[in-house]
Amino acid sequence: MADLKAIIAPSVLASDFGALTHECTRIMKDGADWLHMDVMDGHFVPNITLGPPILKSVHASVEGAFMDCHMMVADPIRWVKDVAEAGGKSYTFHLEATGSERALDCVKAIKQHGMRAAMAISPNTPSSAIEDRVGRELDMILVMTVEPGKGGQSFMQNCVSKVADLRARFPSTDIEVDGGVGPKTVKVCADSGANVIVSGTACFGAPVPSEAIAQMRQAVEDGKKNWPKAKQ
Repeated sequence: MADLKAIIAPSVLASDFGALTHECTRIMKDGADWLHMDVMDGHFVPNITLGPPILKSVHASVEGAFMDCHMMVADPIRWVKDVAEAGGKSYTFHLEATGSERALDCVKAIKQHGMRAAMAISPNTPSSAIEDRVGRELDMILVMTVEPGKGGQSFMQNCVSKVADLRARFPSTDIEVDGGVGPKTVKVCADSGANVIVSGTACFGAPVPSEAIAQMRQAVEDGKKNWPKAKQ
C-alpha cells in the first residue's frame, strides 16, 4: 500500500466570500494543503456557487494555491477546459452526472488538460458503482458524507463503510471525504482509509484554525495503521 500523504483541504464555501483572497491566504498560512472549491451549476444540485472566473481570481491572487475543484455540475466534461485555464489542479466530477460509460471520457479530458482526475459519489450511491476499470484511472475518489449542494449539514457516518471498501480496492489512490467533517468526526474517516479531508466550518470558523488543521492531519497519520488490507 502506498504511503499516501495526509491532505487537509478546507472548503472555501465556508469562508467569507467578501474577503475571499484574504480568507484563502490565511487558511493556507494556517496549514491547509489544498483549497476545496465547490462549483455548483443549479442543475445537478439546487444551488449556484462560484465558477471559473472566481477560480481564476483565486489562482491569480493567492500564491501557491492548489485548487481542488469539486464540480457539482450536470455536464462535467463541458467545464474541464475552463477550469484548467482558470488554474484548477484537481477536477472532481460526479459519477451520478456521467454514469460509468461517460466517466472514462471525462477522466481522459481532465488528464489531457493537465489536471488530476477525481470522481465523487453521493450518499445514496454505493461504492460498488465505481467499476474497477474506472477506479484504476482515477487519481482520487471522493466519498460525500452529506448530500451535495450546500454547506453546514450533519456528518452521515453510514457513508464511511464506502471509504473502507474503496481503500481496500484502490490502495494507492487518494480517498477524500467531504461533508460535516471536523476534529470530532475525522477519526472514523481516517481509520477507514481517508487521507484527504475536506472541512469547511471546522477550519474557517475555528477559534484557532491551525490547531484544527493539525488535529485532523494527525488523525489521518494515526489512522493509517488501521486501514483495511488491500484486496487480492
